[in-house]
Amino acid sequence: MVYQAFFYFQSSKLPNRLSKESSPYLLQHAGNPVDWYPWGDEAIQKAREEDKPMLVSIGYSACHWCHVMERESFEDPDTAVLMNRHFINIKIDREERPDLDHIYMDAVQAIAGNGGWPLNVFLTPEGKPFYGGTYFPPVNLHNRPSWKAVLESISTAFREKRPEIEEQARNLTHHIAGAGFSIGSPGGMETFGREDLTRIYDQLMKTADRVDGGFGPAPKFPQTFSIRFLLQYYYYTSDPEALTHAGLSLDKMIYGGIYDQLGGGFARYSTDSEWLAPHFEKMLYDNALLIMALSEAFQMTGKSAYRKAVMETLDFVQKELMSEKGGFFSALDADSEGEEGKYYIWQKKEIRAILGPDAESFCSYYDVTDGGNWEGKNILRIRNPEIPVPEEKEAHWKKKLLEYRSRRIRPQLDDKILCGWNALMITACCKAFAALGDEKYRVLAVENMRFLEENMTGEAIFRFYHSYKEGKAMIPGFLDDYAFLIEAYIQLQEVTGDGSYLDRAKTLTTWVMAHFGEEETGYFYYTHDRQDDVIVRKREVYDGATPSGNSVMAANLLYLGTIYDIGEWKQRAIGNTSGLKEVIIRYPGSFGIWATLINAFAYQLYEIVLAGTPSEQKHREFLAKSVPNRVFQKTSVPPRDFPLLRNKPVLGMPQFFLCRDYSCQQPVTEVAELIVLLKNS
Repeated sequence: MVYQAFFYFQSSKLPNRLSKESSPYLLQHAGNPVDWYPWGDEAIQKAREEDKPMLVSIGYSACHWCHVMERESFEDPDTAVLMNRHFINIKIDREERPDLDHIYMDAVQAIAGNGGWPLNVFLTPEGKPFYGGTYFPPVNLHNRPSWKAVLESISTAFREKRPEIEEQARNLTHHIAGAGFSIGSPGGMETFGREDLTRIYDQLMKTADRVDGGFGPAPKFPQTFSIRFLLQYYYYTSDPEALTHAGLSLDKMIYGGIYDQLGGGFARYSTDSEWLAPHFEKMLYDNALLIMALSEAFQMTGKSAYRKAVMETLDFVQKELMSEKGGFFSALDADSEGEEGKYYIWQKKEIRAILGPDAESFCSYYDVTDGGNWEGKNILRIRNPEIPVPEEKEAHWKKKLLEYRSRRIRPQLDDKILCGWNALMITACCKAFAALGDEKYRVLAVENMRFLEENMTGEAIFRFYHSYKEGKAMIPGFLDDYAFLIEAYIQLQEVTGDGSYLDRAKTLTTWVMAHFGEEETGYFYYTHDRQDDVIVRKREVYDGATPSGNSVMAANLLYLGTIYDIGEWKQRAIGNTSGLKEVIIRYPGSFGIWATLINAFAYQLYEIVLAGTPSEQKHREFLAKSVPNRVFQKTSVPPRDFPLLRNKPVLGMPQFFLCRDYSCQQPVTEVAELIVLLKNS
């Protein structure tokens, strides 16, 4: 198998199959009495030789319910006896192998009607799923069977009803092959009009929570793609309701418990409708996506709270999630000392002891009471942000409480470095630099890309690897890794003016089209064409917790097709989007990146060039403005052979050219003049 060289567990006993390069999630299970295998040839071959079903359990290190099921079942010796006797047990970190997670999550959703983690799925020795679920309790509970009961039932069925098991596995595998893609007829060439954007907006706002912000009922996820769509919709239509709801959603999050009011950074989601009680894990990708949305909101509104949230979140990322070499780690756990959120919550008496006379003011501002605002304890949140607190006082409060909190047992760090999530953070740093103008964010983006290029690249067959830990890059990259990398290269060019980033983006795009593309439809598979340890190659199109690789690739193709005047790439972007047009309009919350892409087709992409003698001031002034759906280049010395830069001066007075289809208006010298041209175009 292609992946054989990357399976780093070798011997017959679990502790010996692990090494320091193993993901924290797998290392967490090293001491279980369950005889866990990693996904790989050894486990699959053993299942076939012994004719046993495989039990695949998928989770991740920051997952609270994964920890619960481990304590209740996987650490229980009697349960382990059942698992070891009847199954070949396989542990997978879903962040290391999202391809396998996608496949088996589709199976479980088809079986149970829902999904989540931990994900527990039973496979035939050929790797085909036939039964599964998420969390199972140690005893029968509310019509949910106990884990032991499930194990015994599956073992019996596999022995006594094998033909039915095989038929179920065939049907599920067939379902998975088409799951998520029967939603549209790909490859069409429908046109897009502004009425389509109105329909998307109306449909999205049907789900809007107009009291607490966000979309839909609890649990609430940030849905930054929908917020960014609303910001763009406001840019084009001046509809105040769009800006109001985007702002309300961001405000409620940055003042709520989902945001760490002391240390900065966002938790993954809120368990309630008012953003008070988060699921306390902090993921790199969530913080990257929120930085992007907040930066764009700041460009549009100038609201100081958004600037502050961007700065604090990036401070958190650098302090808590950055390696010495410049890569970003994946996550902080939800739990500490076996209790979810314990590191972050407070008793009022603690705060009185720490802040003394200032305690009442602090508690009033951050909603801290003797009885607590959550399960008898307090999650810090700001109920009345309009009440001013002097910056010096706020800084004093935070310094004292952070000093105290630092003495608590910290949540575990997931110290694997994922290529795609790092690329999202590079784009976030570029957006933050553009909005705030702080040089350290541009430097951070450049240095992180240098880390990826120096540590996570490979031979020609696998250009980038997906995961890195303890000096070792592992697992060939997936579509998301490459799509987010290309986007990061594009953003780096915009903030640095260095055209070589575009050349790297073009080279990588050509390579992705060759190895991930599906010729018949124009869409992209999630896995490389040389990967053969999955039962199907899936095409993921939904924008979920992270953007889909297909939506980002469509945006990349449009941008690079415009930059290099490659008509085939632009048409592929239009075709892929038009193939999903109706489901984007009907379900915009699940297709947020696709929805924002339609803006560029309905209103046409701006082509903007800053020509003349390089001017950092003019460059920064332009980047600080809210101008969505555009390509942007600076002329360079020596001149590069880009279509937009032909016949543009490389020396002399800096001036801006606004172009459409490479035909440019008369240049202007001031950003304010350019903005007028944009509004009138």
